[in-house]
Amino acid sequence: MNISTRQIDAFLALAGQRSFTRAAAHCHLSQPAFSALIRTLEDAMGLKLFDRSTRHVALTAEGEDFLESARRIRAEVDNAFAAVHDTATLRRGRVAIALLPSLAAGWLPGVLAAYRAAHPGIELDIADVLSEPCIERVATGKADFALAAIRADTPELQAEPFSSDGFHLVCRADHPLARRRRSGGKVVAVQPADLAAFPFVHLARTSSVRQYLEAALHPQAMNTLMEVEQLATVMGMVRAGLGISVVPTLTLFHFDQPGLVTRPLALPGLTRQIYLVRRRDRSLSVAAQAMYSLVMEHRP
Repeated sequence: MNISTRQIDAFLALAGQRSFTRAAAHCHLSQPAFSALIRTLEDAMGLKLFDRSTRHVALTAEGEDFLESARRIRAEVDNAFAAVHDTATLRRGRVAIALLPSLAAGWLPGVLAAYRAAHPGIELDIADVLSEPCIERVATGKADFALAAIRADTPELQAEPFSSDGFHLVCRADHPLARRRRSGGKVVAVQPADLAAFPFVHLARTSSVRQYLEAALHPQAMNTLMEVEQLATVMGMVRAGLGISVVPTLTLFHFDQPGLVTRPLALPGLTRQIYLVRRRDRSLSVAAQAMYSLVMEHRP
């Protein structure tokens, strides 16, 4: 059985108006065209839905039974179209992003505030996780896209350059590395051997920060004091004078603390690349595309 919404609308109009002339006008159709819609509906259903006379139109018993179903079908179609329209006009929808904690804490809030102000009806799902879980969330469809320090170019995933991130030494203001200057007042560049001379607070080996740092410092071994998971912990340990550390530029907001100083490091290869990763076989939803455009516009 193939019933169109035009036939449903014609049926509801005639059930309400009880006149072919008024119902046809209500539907903006000629009376012959309107009568044809009702006739094809009855033919499709194999039932007589209306009793007709020259002065009277009334629902049959079968027509009465179909009336509630027709109203429900029309309402469901209206709701479906309204939902699609709301999605297309960014009044509703959902965006899921996975990104490195350093980006999620420092750079992302301002971007989300702008997006939320423009599209308050969009649901936001943010996963602040390390690079490998970021990639996994995109691969499994849990995230629309990810910002990670892994170039995940595979048959299923594509990666595009997003930003690059430098590194900084962090130490106490009274630390010898903070006070090093040449005659003339210029700051002396810090070398790997300089870092190795002091207790070092490392991030966990699973972090992209640790992996980039070890690759750039090799074969220089560090005087590792401890390994921690969180940048806030690194800050606390350094502020307490337990050691020094090296962190990405995008994380320096954690270290804007009294008594701490940061110094840029210019070591060969010590630049962290951030990539935007998404699926090759799936286009972004309207809501996710709007987020993608905003994210690319406000790259750090």
